[in-house]
Order: sequence, then C-alpha cells, then structure tokens
Amino acid sequence: MRTMNMKKAISKTQLLLATVVVAMALLLTAPAYAATPGITGTTFNLTAQSAFLSQPDGQSVYSWGYGCATGPSPSFAGISTGFCNTMQVPGPTLIVTAGQTVTVTLANNLPTAAGNTSILFPGFQVATSGGVAGLLTQEAAHLGSVTYTFTIPSTAAGTHAYYSGTQGDLQVEMGLYGAIIVLPSEVPAPCNDGVHALNLTAKGPTSLAHPGVTEPDFRLAHAAYNHPGACYDREYIFQFSEIDPRIHRQAEEQSARACTGCMNVATEPYVPAYFMINGRSMPDLMDPNYAPEYPHQPYNGNPHMHPGELVLLRIIGTGRWQHPFHEHGNHVRVLARDGNLILSATNPNDLAGPLLFTTTTTPGLTMDGIFYWTSKGLNWDAYGHNAASGSTLSCTADGNGYNTSAPTAINYFEWCQDHNKPMQAHPFGDVASGGPTTLPDPTIFANGPWFGGSPYLGPDATVRAVGNTGTTPPSGTVANPPDSEAGFAFMWHSHNEREITTNNVFPGGMLMMMLVDSREFVIDESN
Repeated sequence: MRTMNMKKAISKTQLLLATVVVAMALLLTAPAYAATPGITGTTFNLTAQSAFLSQPDGQSVYSWGYGCATGPSPSFAGISTGFCNTMQVPGPTLIVTAGQTVTVTLANNLPTAAGNTSILFPGFQVATSGGVAGLLTQEAAHLGSVTYTFTIPSTAAGTHAYYSGTQGDLQVEMGLYGAIIVLPSEVPAPCNDGVHALNLTAKGPTSLAHPGVTEPDFRLAHAAYNHPGACYDREYIFQFSEIDPRIHRQAEEQSARACTGCMNVATEPYVPAYFMINGRSMPDLMDPNYAPEYPHQPYNGNPHMHPGELVLLRIIGTGRWQHPFHEHGNHVRVLARDGNLILSATNPNDLAGPLLFTTTTTPGLTMDGIFYWTSKGLNWDAYGHNAASGSTLSCTADGNGYNTSAPTAINYFEWCQDHNKPMQAHPFGDVASGGPTTLPDPTIFANGPWFGGSPYLGPDATVRAVGNTGTTPPSGTVANPPDSEAGFAFMWHSHNEREITTNNVFPGGMLMMMLVDSREFVIDESN
C-alpha cells in the first residue's frame, strides 16, 4: 500500500485556498532562504536508495535518490548544521574547488529488481575502479559499489550536474540526479573591492540600517569564475525536475521482485503531474532548508535580496522537459553554460552572455546567471522619501545614477533620479496629481488585509512618505507587522501554466516568491 503523509493529506480544494491565503501572506515572513547549501570535501561516499517524497497534495511518491552513506558526518557549506540522509532528491550538492582531485564512491542499495546503477559527471575526465562495465560508465551492481575519480582543471569553475548513466529514462526520472559546484581557485581582485566591498559594509555591524547586527556572508565564493564579470553578492541554486506518478507507481509495484535487474517499467507516454524545484513544489519549497518534515527533500527555493546586490543564480535542468522559468523584476544576464563562460568573439576579456526574459532549462544543461533588482524605472521613490514630511535621507548619484556613496544608509543603491518623487499625491491616489500610480483603497476589505500595507521599501517608509499624521495605506498586513519586514515580493515561476500546478491544482509546482527588502531587514540564510 502506498504511504500517505497524513499531516498534509488535504483536499485539492483546501490546497488551493490554503496556499493562496497562507503562502502569499504568512510565508512571506518565514525565515527560510535558499542560499546554496551542500556538502564540501574531496571524498564523497554516496549511496543510491529508495524512499518516499512528500507532495503538497498529501501524496508520498515512491522515488530513488542519492544520499550520504553511513560514516563520518559530512561538512556542510553555507550553514552551520544540516543533514544528509541515505536518500535525498536532489542528491547532495557537492561543493569542490578547481584544481582538486575528487573521489566519489557509490554504493548500490536500490531494490534488487532495479539492477545496476551509476553516476555520470559530464564535463570531467573520469577514471573508475570497481563495479561492472556499463553502456556509458562503470556501474555498481546490486549491493556493490564503484568509485569515480576526476581532477578538476585549475581553470574550471561553475555549476555542473551529475546523474545516473544507467537506464536514464527510468533512473533519472526516479530521482537519481544532483549538482556539483566548482569554486574558482582564484577570485579576481575587483570582486573584493568597490561596490562588492560596500555591499558587505552595508550589511555589517556598523550599518545604520540595522546597527549592532551582522548579516552573515553565505556566499561560497566572491566570484562564480575567475573573471571580474562574475562577481556576486548572494547566490541560489535551482534544480528543475518533474514526476510522472505512473512511472513511480510501477517501479514501486515491481520493487519487491527478487530477480536481479528484472524491473520493466514503461517510461512512455510521459505525463508528469508534479513539477519540482530542488525536489519540492510550492508551497513546500518556501519552507526552510533541512526542515525535518522533508527528510528526503532538504533543499528549498526562496530567494531573498537587498536592492543592488548581484545575485548569482545556479540553474540546472534535470528532468525530461524544458521549463521556461521567468524571474519577475528583471532579466537574467547569463554568465556561462555547463561551466563555460560565454566570452566575446572580438574581446575575450568581455562577457557576452544573453540577457534572458526566461531562463529556459534544457535537460542536462546548467546555467549560471546574474540577477539584480533596483528601483530604477519605477518613476517614484521606492523608499517613500518626501521632503515635505521631513525626510532627511539624501541620494547622491554615482556615475551610474545610484546612491552607492552611503553604504550604511537605508537607501543604499537607490535610483537617485526618482528620489522624493511621490507615488501619489492624495490618500487614495490621483494619477494626474503628480504620481504614476493609484494605490488600492485600504478601507476596502479585499485590499486592506492582503495588500502589502506599504508600497515602499522599509517598515517605516509609509511614515516617511506621509509624515507623522497617519499612515495611508495602513503599514503592515495581517502577516507582516509594520515594525519588521516591509519589502517587495515578486513571483518567480514557470511560464508553462501547467507547471505551476500540483497534480493539476493551482497554485503549486514550479512557483516561488522572491523578496526584496531594504537594509533594515536582516536576511538570515542560516537555514
């Protein structure tokens, strides 16, 4: 009998209502951010095993995955604690450095009927020992093992995929895939200077934005590649995949067979019903990394940033389908594909990657890109500055028009051309009276409780905008107290409408919320 997660066994109708009301409001304040968690080292002992994956509709789907074999506890990157079970989807993110020699030993603990299994490491010259010969690489027989060794070139870096090289139409679908992040052996000096150094200063203990509080630096490195165009201030990883429950159900039904390698699962026609990022669907992917309720799905997807920060997106396509993922708020400048920097044909010192409206994933392809958000182009002051209300914050434009000369200020990286520009001049808005936007009437219930409470960045920005005589609209929602977080939320989601559902119920699937906060709010990526 298939297992059922009773805690999440809610009806599809309940899923729709609960997700719209709770995920879009309460979860916006949950202290859960993605960063790029994983395990570090040069020697990794992995195992391939079966377990069940939780889905937001209450189902638990029988799956296979890579995990950490029993033995010494792995070293976790980006956070102080974590877990690495003997099965997880995606498999453990392996974090290594260019120039290192990496050894991965895989033990096959899949059901007898599944037969052999293996790992491919595209882009690396791999030597093997042990195991049995397979079509694409050496494989681990049932209850056997195989070891893969490869040396990463000193000039190599970037995001890479690993996945099963044995009966890939079944084993990758079942969950046997993961990521390798190669850090550059050297970081260009500009990545530690200029605006990147100021970004760190703006998050330090002397910041006026949150004095006495240090916002830790959770980057794996200060650059994705040894190139000055690859500097970044924050990073996240997104692995896209899908599940056809019929395939998983057949594999589960045949897993009890005693014959070796006799599993015969039809992988066509392919009709996925679950669409996942980092092994979870919305709203589960907005819960913390290593949340105990997801013992086999440790990674989340919940990007969070301050204005002006260069955010590195590590994107991997690991399923069968392409997924047109759209990052609202700005385009993504692609740095590299499959760990290869995209350089100008006329000047190899210049990056030449495209600026993408959607970062469409391709099965097996990895992509590194830079995303950032500023208030440029809004045509109103995103921080609620208003000279008439006594605001003393200033904005001094740098050569690019941003306020980067005051790294400890709340409005660090403001687009100065819009400083002191009103969004609207009257309580309920009047476009002709001096602002480009008419705000919703907060006295209407449908707007008041769920509208963000303030159209400005920062918990006290509404007061800055209208003075101390009152707040219009009310600052804070039922979920966001006015004295804490007050930022902008942008939906990041697949542009294939079916892929933002869970078993055909919206919202779900490949959908998340990206949050932008001013620097009063401390982004804690420790989980």
